[in-house]
Amino acid sequence: MKTIIVYLFCLVLNVNSVRYQNVTYQPVERQLLDFKQEHPLPIGLWTKNSGEPTEIRDTVTINSDQFNNQLLLDSMLTIDGERIPERVVHARGIGAFGYFEVTNDVSKYTYAEVFNGIGKKTPLVVRFSSGSQNIGGSDLGRELRGMAIKFYTREGNLDFTCLQTPVYRYRDPIFFASAERAFKRNPQTLLFDFTAQWDLVTLRPEILHTFFWTLADYGIPNGYRRMDAFPIHTYEISNKYGERHYVRFNFRTEQGFSALTSAQAAAIQGMDPDYFNRDLYNAIDEGNFPAWKLEMDMMTPHDIQNVDYDPFDVTRLWKNGTFFTVQIGRLVLNKNAENQFRDIEQGAFNPGHLVPGILEPPEFLFRGRRMFYRDTQNYRLGRNHNKIYVNMPLYAKTYVRDGRPPTRLNMKNAPNYYPNSFNGPIPYVDEKRPREKLQVLESTAFDLEPASYFYNHILEDEAHRQRFIGNIIKSLVPATPPVVQRVLKLLHLVDRDLVRRVRVGYEAALAQAQAERPGQATPSPNLPIRNFPTAEGPPDHPPTKGAYSIRIL
Repeated sequence: MKTIIVYLFCLVLNVNSVRYQNVTYQPVERQLLDFKQEHPLPIGLWTKNSGEPTEIRDTVTINSDQFNNQLLLDSMLTIDGERIPERVVHARGIGAFGYFEVTNDVSKYTYAEVFNGIGKKTPLVVRFSSGSQNIGGSDLGRELRGMAIKFYTREGNLDFTCLQTPVYRYRDPIFFASAERAFKRNPQTLLFDFTAQWDLVTLRPEILHTFFWTLADYGIPNGYRRMDAFPIHTYEISNKYGERHYVRFNFRTEQGFSALTSAQAAAIQGMDPDYFNRDLYNAIDEGNFPAWKLEMDMMTPHDIQNVDYDPFDVTRLWKNGTFFTVQIGRLVLNKNAENQFRDIEQGAFNPGHLVPGILEPPEFLFRGRRMFYRDTQNYRLGRNHNKIYVNMPLYAKTYVRDGRPPTRLNMKNAPNYYPNSFNGPIPYVDEKRPREKLQVLESTAFDLEPASYFYNHILEDEAHRQRFIGNIIKSLVPATPPVVQRVLKLLHLVDRDLVRRVRVGYEAALAQAQAERPGQATPSPNLPIRNFPTAEGPPDHPPTKGAYSIRIL
């Protein structure tokens, strides 16, 4: 046994002499060597879960009394619990730490402490993710991506759950389950199913606008560092005098937005399905810290009641000329997570986590999300998920206690009920908070104008438009003919040029598929091409608005 110990000690000394000589490693490749350089000697004694030092003879269990080996029990009876349930959506992700710095005075608009005081820095954590992939999926899918941000402010945690598209799929929170299931894997084939996706889009056309964004170049940004991010909702903010504005926050990448075509993404995926994660980690470790500018598009209470569209509708953009933009500051990521499970996988981001000066959006989707996020985090992480280190606010005194760990100090011996006369935590009066409350009555009508505007104005040139059409065609080829018929009818209502080009490309793609698979029958699309109206065609801006109303209560 002494011989073995001496051999291991010599091995450690020899490996410690390894340096980066005549070879170049990426930061992700040298992580273990970096650790060894930071710790030239072993970091300490290996212990059992109870803290008892591990004796070297306990590291082998052959021909031994295994039931009396506590190390074996520690190892084997805990590995089953090593993983927590993965997120239903946005399961695959990576994160990093950084700070937010205020660069402009916005005190005339909001009294939120985090956004006031030029030069003020607030620590934060960010998690990037792909919307539909499982944990073991690919970074290169054409789908929605997330950028969830947690600001550790002195007034509590402020969470923004952003997407790389400035619009969202639906307005009614009850639609969440169906939308997510249709865009995730088929329960029998375990494949992404374009028939299901287009079937749902044609039956709920409000999805079409966001689907267009993902089918365009915006659907696959060139890594997380080069994508913009949007918290989607229209928030209410107020200043210290109670004056209100309504804003949409935008995080604009300072790296310059860059996207990948489908062909480029396919080529990268064949070589490196972890391309997004690798790119972010390497950039931060090399000191090339990614940054985003935070700005807010703004309307006054008068503006929102006089525009000809619903400014709280998350499925559409605000129209140019109806708002003004104010710069706030910069978000910078300068530190990789030391342990992704501890720091990122256990992260709980909730759009309902707001701070004084930023009030909740008045629309119904936000109300549903505020409830749903809490429920999923209770399921994944337990009811005390806000006491997990990465989720802990800088200051917290509550009447919430007990339950499954972590409980931290569990409020020690303070009174556990309110009100009480024994000096437990007390509420405060926020005299700056507006007393009036906005109520929005939303329409359930579908609006196809945003999709038409996207095709004619957001797609900036013919090359982009052609790639967008090509992606639509690729998604339609595996779809069943009845669904394709409905898709073409829907696209006809959006734009005549769009449906004409999609129809021609789809028929050509079917013919090519038949040629490549001789002897296999390709289903006839049975498209009612001549059934489309041809005299007038759809208007340039399709009939759109359902009525909505806003009231001050």
